[in-house]
Amino acid sequence: MPAIRAFIAIDLTPAIRTELSRISARLKKEIGTAVRWVPSQNIHITLKFLGDVSEVNIELLCHLLKNEASRHQPFELHVGDLSAFPSPSRPRVIWVGVHAPPDLASLQKAIDNETQHLGYASEDKAFSPHLTIGRVSQHATHEEIKRITETLKQTTALSVGAIEVDAICLFRSDLNPEGAQYTRLYTAPLSAPGV
Repeated sequence: MPAIRAFIAIDLTPAIRTELSRISARLKKEIGTAVRWVPSQNIHITLKFLGDVSEVNIELLCHLLKNEASRHQPFELHVGDLSAFPSPSRPRVIWVGVHAPPDLASLQKAIDNETQHLGYASEDKAFSPHLTIGRVSQHATHEEIKRITETLKQTTALSVGAIEVDAICLFRSDLNPEGAQYTRLYTAPLSAPGV
Protein backbone atom coordinates (compact mmCIF):
# COMPACT_ATOMS: atom_id res chain seq x y z
CA MET A 1 0.00 0.00 0.00
CA PRO A 2 1.30 3.48 -0.82
CA ALA A 3 2.37 5.75 2.03
CA ILE A 4 1.24 9.34 2.44
CA ARG A 5 3.11 12.25 4.00
CA ALA A 6 1.26 13.39 7.10
CA PHE A 7 1.48 15.66 10.12
CA ILE A 8 -0.55 16.61 13.18
CA ALA A 9 -1.35 20.29 13.65
CA ILE A 10 -3.62 22.98 15.02
CA ASP A 11 -5.57 24.71 12.26
CA LEU A 12 -6.06 28.48 12.20
CA THR A 13 -9.19 30.60 12.02
CA PRO A 14 -10.08 32.47 8.80
CA ALA A 15 -9.51 35.79 10.61
CA ILE A 16 -5.94 34.84 11.60
CA ARG A 17 -5.24 33.58 8.05
CA THR A 18 -6.47 36.88 6.59
CA GLU A 19 -4.22 38.87 8.92
CA LEU A 20 -1.17 36.66 8.15
CA SER A 21 -1.86 37.09 4.44
CA ARG A 22 -1.93 40.88 4.89
CA ILE A 23 1.38 40.79 6.83
CA SER A 24 3.04 38.59 4.17
CA ALA A 25 1.87 40.93 1.39
CA ARG A 26 3.34 43.95 3.21
CA LEU A 27 6.65 42.17 3.86
CA LYS A 28 6.82 41.00 0.24
CA LYS A 29 6.70 44.63 -0.91
CA GLU A 30 9.51 45.58 1.47
CA ILE A 31 11.72 42.51 1.02
CA GLY A 32 11.24 41.53 -2.63
CA THR A 33 11.64 38.12 -4.23
CA ALA A 34 14.32 36.65 -1.94
CA VAL A 35 11.61 34.93 0.14
CA ARG A 36 9.09 32.24 -0.88
CA TRP A 37 5.94 33.17 1.01
CA VAL A 38 3.74 30.40 2.41
CA PRO A 39 0.12 30.66 1.16
CA SER A 40 -2.08 31.54 4.14
CA GLN A 41 -4.19 28.37 3.68
CA ASN A 42 -1.02 26.32 4.33
CA ILE A 43 -0.09 27.99 7.62
CA HIS A 44 -0.73 26.00 10.82
CA ILE A 45 0.88 25.13 14.16
CA THR A 46 2.68 21.83 13.64
CA LEU A 47 2.54 19.56 16.67
CA LYS A 48 4.16 16.52 15.05
CA PHE A 49 5.56 15.89 11.58
CA LEU A 50 5.08 12.18 10.89
CA GLY A 51 6.61 11.87 7.42
CA ASP A 52 5.53 8.82 5.42
CA VAL A 53 2.54 7.06 6.96
CA SER A 54 1.10 3.78 5.71
CA GLU A 55 -2.64 3.84 5.03
CA VAL A 56 -3.02 1.14 7.71
CA ASN A 57 -1.56 3.53 10.30
CA ILE A 58 -3.99 6.34 9.42
CA GLU A 59 -6.80 4.62 11.33
CA LEU A 60 -4.49 3.99 14.31
CA LEU A 61 -3.41 7.65 14.30
CA CYS A 62 -7.04 8.85 14.21
CA HIS A 63 -7.84 6.62 17.19
CA LEU A 64 -4.73 7.86 19.03
CA LEU A 65 -5.66 11.54 18.37
CA LYS A 66 -9.25 11.00 19.51
CA ASN A 67 -8.05 9.45 22.80
CA GLU A 68 -5.36 12.05 23.42
CA ALA A 69 -7.61 15.02 22.57
CA SER A 70 -10.23 13.76 25.03
CA ARG A 71 -7.64 14.22 27.83
CA HIS A 72 -7.08 17.94 27.12
CA GLN A 73 -9.28 20.99 27.61
CA PRO A 74 -9.61 23.75 25.00
CA PHE A 75 -7.28 26.72 25.57
CA GLU A 76 -6.49 30.09 24.04
CA LEU A 77 -3.28 31.18 22.40
CA HIS A 78 -2.15 34.51 20.97
CA VAL A 79 -0.39 35.07 17.66
CA GLY A 80 2.06 37.92 17.29
CA ASP A 81 5.66 39.11 16.93
CA LEU A 82 7.90 38.45 13.97
CA SER A 83 11.34 36.86 13.78
CA ALA A 84 13.44 34.32 11.90
CA PHE A 85 15.26 31.03 12.40
CA PRO A 86 18.11 30.54 13.12
CA SER A 87 18.26 34.30 13.90
CA PRO A 88 17.12 37.62 12.38
CA SER A 89 20.70 38.32 11.27
CA ARG A 90 20.92 34.92 9.50
CA PRO A 91 17.32 34.42 8.36
CA ARG A 92 16.32 31.12 6.74
CA VAL A 93 12.71 30.84 7.94
CA ILE A 94 10.53 33.87 8.71
CA TRP A 95 7.92 33.21 11.37
CA VAL A 96 5.20 34.75 13.50
CA GLY A 97 5.26 33.81 17.18
CA VAL A 98 2.69 31.81 19.12
CA HIS A 99 2.23 32.74 22.79
CA ALA A 100 0.47 29.90 24.57
CA PRO A 101 -0.24 28.58 28.06
CA PRO A 102 1.55 25.39 29.23
CA ASP A 103 -1.43 23.43 27.81
CA LEU A 104 0.06 23.65 24.31
CA ALA A 105 3.44 22.18 25.29
CA SER A 106 1.66 19.50 27.32
CA LEU A 107 -0.53 18.56 24.32
CA GLN A 108 2.46 18.46 21.95
CA LYS A 109 4.52 16.33 24.36
CA ALA A 110 1.66 13.87 24.82
CA ILE A 111 1.23 13.52 21.04
CA ASP A 112 4.96 13.05 20.59
CA ASN A 113 5.01 10.31 23.26
CA GLU A 114 1.94 8.52 21.89
CA THR A 115 3.10 8.54 18.26
CA GLN A 116 6.44 7.13 19.40
CA HIS A 117 4.57 3.94 20.38
CA LEU A 118 3.54 3.62 16.72
CA GLY A 119 7.15 3.88 15.58
CA TYR A 120 7.40 7.61 14.76
CA ALA A 121 10.67 9.05 16.05
CA SER A 122 10.50 11.51 18.91
CA GLU A 123 11.30 15.14 18.12
CA ASP A 124 15.03 15.78 18.60
CA LYS A 125 14.65 19.51 19.30
CA ALA A 126 12.58 21.40 21.84
CA PHE A 127 9.05 22.35 20.78
CA SER A 128 8.97 25.97 19.64
CA PRO A 129 5.45 26.91 18.52
CA HIS A 130 5.45 29.29 15.56
CA LEU A 131 3.79 29.98 12.21
CA THR A 132 6.15 29.80 9.23
CA ILE A 133 5.17 32.55 6.79
CA GLY A 134 8.22 32.55 4.49
CA ARG A 135 11.41 30.73 3.56
CA VAL A 136 14.48 32.67 2.44
CA SER A 137 15.94 31.55 -0.89
CA GLN A 138 19.29 29.73 -0.72
CA HIS A 139 20.39 32.06 -3.52
CA ALA A 140 19.57 35.27 -1.64
CA THR A 141 22.34 37.84 -2.04
CA HIS A 142 24.13 39.56 0.85
CA GLU A 143 22.14 42.73 0.08
CA GLU A 144 18.82 40.83 0.14
CA ILE A 145 19.70 39.21 3.49
CA LYS A 146 20.57 42.65 4.86
CA ARG A 147 17.20 44.02 3.67
CA ILE A 148 15.36 41.08 5.29
CA THR A 149 17.22 41.59 8.59
CA GLU A 150 16.46 45.33 8.61
CA THR A 151 12.78 44.73 7.80
CA LEU A 152 12.49 42.15 10.59
CA LYS A 153 14.10 44.57 13.09
CA GLN A 154 11.56 47.27 12.18
CA THR A 155 8.54 44.92 12.27
CA THR A 156 9.13 42.67 15.29
CA ALA A 157 6.11 43.77 17.34
CA LEU A 158 2.93 42.45 15.78
CA SER A 159 -0.41 41.54 17.29
CA VAL A 160 -2.23 39.19 14.94
CA GLY A 161 -4.99 37.93 17.25
CA ALA A 162 -6.15 35.09 19.48
CA ILE A 163 -7.22 31.54 18.68
CA GLU A 164 -9.42 29.29 20.79
CA VAL A 165 -7.80 25.87 20.33
CA ASP A 166 -10.56 23.29 20.56
CA ALA A 167 -9.28 20.55 18.23
CA ILE A 168 -6.22 18.90 16.74
CA CYS A 169 -6.06 17.70 13.15
CA LEU A 170 -4.32 15.05 11.08
CA PHE A 171 -3.30 16.43 7.69
CA ARG A 172 -2.11 14.83 4.48
CA SER A 173 0.64 16.69 2.60
CA ASP A 174 0.93 16.35 -1.19
CA LEU A 175 3.93 17.99 -2.83
CA ASN A 176 3.13 19.47 -6.25
CA PRO A 177 5.18 21.65 -8.62
CA GLU A 178 3.04 24.61 -7.45
CA GLY A 179 3.85 23.83 -3.80
CA ALA A 180 2.45 21.73 -0.97
CA GLN A 181 -1.27 21.01 -0.73
CA TYR A 182 -2.69 20.03 2.65
CA THR A 183 -5.86 17.99 3.14
CA ARG A 184 -7.45 17.52 6.54
CA LEU A 185 -7.98 13.79 7.15
CA TYR A 186 -9.30 13.84 10.69
CA THR A 187 -10.27 16.31 13.44
CA ALA A 188 -10.23 15.36 17.13
CA PRO A 189 -11.97 17.79 19.52
CA LEU A 190 -10.32 18.66 22.81
CA SER A 191 -12.92 17.54 25.29
CA ALA A 192 -11.53 16.89 28.79
CA PRO A 193 -14.12 17.80 31.43
CA GLY A 194 -13.39 21.04 33.27
CA VAL A 195 -11.76 20.96 36.68
